[in-house]
Amino acid sequence: MSAPITLDHPSLPIIKEAFPNVKFMASEFRGLTTLICPPERMHDVLRQLRDDPRLDYNFLTDVVGLDYLKYPVKQPGRFSVVYLLQSHKRDLRIAVKSFLDPTLDTSGIEVDPALELDSACDLWAGAEWPEREVYDMFGIRFRNHPDLRRILMWKDYPGHPLRKDYPLTGRGERETYTPLTRESR
Repeated sequence: MSAPITLDHPSLPIIKEAFPNVKFMASEFRGLTTLICPPERMHDVLRQLRDDPRLDYNFLTDVVGLDYLKYPVKQPGRFSVVYLLQSHKRDLRIAVKSFLDPTLDTSGIEVDPALELDSACDLWAGAEWPEREVYDMFGIRFRNHPDLRRILMWKDYPGHPLRKDYPLTGRGERETYTPLTRESR
């Protein structure tokens, strides 16, 4: 019988102390610790990581979305949003992840209220464009985002192309899209 794995990232006990009633999960892969928190507490946890002087995660490296449709290992939700943070003063990195489960069919472009998180733009201004990318590619909305609109696809694009149930060949967008030419300017 093997002993339980204990993560020794110095930020984890401080977060647990700050949120004693929140159930967190954590994992480590190739030296990166990931803190998994409930979506309704994500913004509070991110604020704590930034503002607590014992943590001081002053830099948002990236915001990414993931789709776990047909993933071989069962996950707590189909989609996740991951904030990658760095503390320059402490020379530490951490990933903070929340899982979201859709309540509507994801093959269309309907707005699903279950696919929504609070924006971190008020904490790190650099969250604006990566959150827009996650919105554009996965359809995950960010409450209180200052400018939540598509950033990679055109305004009326009929879907979210990084969802795993989006057809690889698209839904006819190439056939109906009129390319711009030099003469049409």
